[in-house]
Amino acid sequence: MKEDNQLIRQRLQKLNNLRDRGINPYPSKFDQKNHAKDIVEKFKKLKDDQKTKNKVSIAGRIMTFRNMGKAGFAHIQDVTGQIQVYAREDEIGKEAYKTFSKSDLGDIVGIEGTVFKTKKGEVSVWIKKFELLTKNLRPLPEKWHGLSDIEARYRQRYVDLIVNPEVKEIFQKRSKIIHAMRDFLINEGFIEVETPILQPIYGGTNAKPFKSFLHNLKMDVYMRISNELYLKRLIVGGYEKIFEFSYDFRNEGIDSTHNPEFLQMETMWAYADYQDNVKLCERMIKFIVRSVSKNYKTKFRNETLDFGKPFAKLSMVEALKKYAKIDVNKLKINDLKNLLKKHKIEHDPNISWGWAVAYLFEGLVEDKLIQPTIIYDYPVETSPLAKINEKDNRFVERFELYINGWEMANSYSELNDPEVLKDNLKKQEKMAKGGDEEAQRIDIDFLNALEIGMPPTSGLGIGIDRLVMVLTDSESIKDVIFFPFMKPE
Repeated sequence: MKEDNQLIRQRLQKLNNLRDRGINPYPSKFDQKNHAKDIVEKFKKLKDDQKTKNKVSIAGRIMTFRNMGKAGFAHIQDVTGQIQVYAREDEIGKEAYKTFSKSDLGDIVGIEGTVFKTKKGEVSVWIKKFELLTKNLRPLPEKWHGLSDIEARYRQRYVDLIVNPEVKEIFQKRSKIIHAMRDFLINEGFIEVETPILQPIYGGTNAKPFKSFLHNLKMDVYMRISNELYLKRLIVGGYEKIFEFSYDFRNEGIDSTHNPEFLQMETMWAYADYQDNVKLCERMIKFIVRSVSKNYKTKFRNETLDFGKPFAKLSMVEALKKYAKIDVNKLKINDLKNLLKKHKIEHDPNISWGWAVAYLFEGLVEDKLIQPTIIYDYPVETSPLAKINEKDNRFVERFELYINGWEMANSYSELNDPEVLKDNLKKQEKMAKGGDEEAQRIDIDFLNALEIGMPPTSGLGIGIDRLVMVLTDSESIKDVIFFPFMKPE
């Protein structure tokens, strides 16, 4: 820390010296016409020690510097990568070379020059004009890799992006994933919409919200935990195929797959059911993987995930039978409770049959679903907004997509009977008053909308952050969110 403070003092002195020489260390603009990667690629076939008259204009941060008296080399890094530059005092002038020679690692500079290849075969820029664009005052870390710096990387993402350029690739891939998903949905006839983030009543899923107070109207407000109920209002209003990239906020645990603020994409599709969304979801995931990976296979940790094959499809009952050797259809509630105790799965002593099945699935099956797998028909107690399966009223018409043991997507045939939904939400309200912080609340306006009439509809939600983790082989959700939430130091 003392060494850093000393370097900062030295750089502040250099800043003052620049100003004393009449040099603006923070000019407003530079005419950047070229990027490092493009130049290197275009001129890679030059012969060693070959010079050209091709003029380029680049800008970026100094990452390496080697001064040799009246000449010097440096590496400049821009958004595409690094390129070497070379300066001579007798060509750019004493004043400009003085500024160049006293540059620090981290300074941002603008350079005009010609392209050449060094004797060692490195495509470089011979500087004809040099300009300091931003004086660096805080030195970059010499060593940034490794687990000991992992928290610092998340807290100071701006430094992480500078010294670990491969991190940019993760976020560039994230952007491609989102674009591919948007393109797919638009091509399928869906329209992108926007719904409120700040809501008077939270709902659409079971989660603990963030609460605030709107002083002007003297009322409690909540950050949305889901956009679902607002999308359904739009279906009532006459839209048939809509989607939204929705930032949601849940006041819950933080771990490798959970962040308080996260991005999901959710659709609503009128006149469709959950089986239609099984097909849509599979086609969309395949399209995205193909778009960003150029094939249907991707490495994640020690597994090769194959998205080219048809996704496995099992009911929750079938999955328990296959992976846990448990046939819940033959078991009563006390049998299920004994299994929960045997496998040390925490549960409420008054747990219902349906919740017991769901807990057994979560504890014994989820982590075995590595390859893309659709699990459908969930116990009715777990899904108050879903339609009951007409073939077996213990279950609802719902599916989830699992990859690497993680829930990746969720869909169901939306319950559009206002009387049944009102009863379900009353039960949720009772649970909330009993202390369940994740229970849903009654939204009178939403029930009014359903009484106007919502056609048969199915929605599909996909967790963007987890999907990016899988397709970029990232260990933590913090690796795929630019600024994950961190406790202040």
